[in-house]
Amino acid sequence: MDLVNVDPPQPRERELIVEVQYGGVCGTDIHILHDLYPKAFPPVILGHEFCGIVSELGPDVQGWKVGDRVAVESAADFCRGCEFCRAGETQRCEKRQGFGSGRDGGFASFVATRQDGLYRLPAHVSFQEGALCEPLSCAIHAVMERSSIEPGNTVLVTGPGPIGLLVLQVAKAVGAAVVISGTQGDEERLKIAKRIGADHCVQIEQQDLHLLIYELTGGMGVDVAYECSGVMGALSDCFQGVRKGGEIVQVGLFGRSIEMNYDDVTFKEIQVKGSFTHNRRTWKKAMELLRDRKVDLISLVSGEFPLDQWEEAFRLFEKGMGLKYLLYPID
Repeated sequence: MDLVNVDPPQPRERELIVEVQYGGVCGTDIHILHDLYPKAFPPVILGHEFCGIVSELGPDVQGWKVGDRVAVESAADFCRGCEFCRAGETQRCEKRQGFGSGRDGGFASFVATRQDGLYRLPAHVSFQEGALCEPLSCAIHAVMERSSIEPGNTVLVTGPGPIGLLVLQVAKAVGAAVVISGTQGDEERLKIAKRIGADHCVQIEQQDLHLLIYELTGGMGVDVAYECSGVMGALSDCFQGVRKGGEIVQVGLFGRSIEMNYDDVTFKEIQVKGSFTHNRRTWKKAMELLRDRKVDLISLVSGEFPLDQWEEAFRLFEKGMGLKYLLYPID
């Protein structure tokens, strides 16, 4: 992985050019760095969490003008004709191409993007917050679309990283009580979790997570567990903490094969669901939450770096120091 000079992108039919303002470093970028993400097809410019300003319109573009402030879906393209695309579940399309993995992404000055993959940022939303719209949409998909969460539920979120903190906020917006867990190294992240609305923050080395869940739920267990860390111990906590007939939604990526006792799926009649990225419906919900100021994105931003300092941003993120680091063009 290196910083290189490339020719500026040219818009195809119904595409436009976005001048990037910020791009967020994601765990998927770290997986790509270490060749642990099977959907990456180099050579490719990384970056799938980004926002910017429309700078050029391609042929047959409608509904947009130069100067529009936009956030961009991470799906660069999909087939539009398969069963999933016709149902609006474009995240499942076999031909889906993601920015930063299948097509050149947002760690650049300019990106070519389809006209139906853009969303206007509300006037009060900064570009720093705009760069977090994509992970917000991932959290919304996990909570509002992949789980059966209801107001009054008690839920568990394992892993107070950026996605975990966004899942926490979306679950609170729905009306659930949220328990979020982390390890000794997550002390500062758990403080942020408390500030942005968590009902209970558990550092598992210091507090018995499952005793707390037992006391809160009268011994039943949480209604939904969202595994956001990609760590085996956290997944075990979800299986132990979820109620009979409850749900576990796997949001985090492990980046490797795992081994676990799967019998609780049968004994407790648990539903285990995956949650992968988002679709157009998800993004519309994200814009509504932003418009109504239901989520706090700026609290997740830990630092900003120019593109030529990408290695430092990656290093800090990989070591779990801070939360979300943003890259911006140097020219």
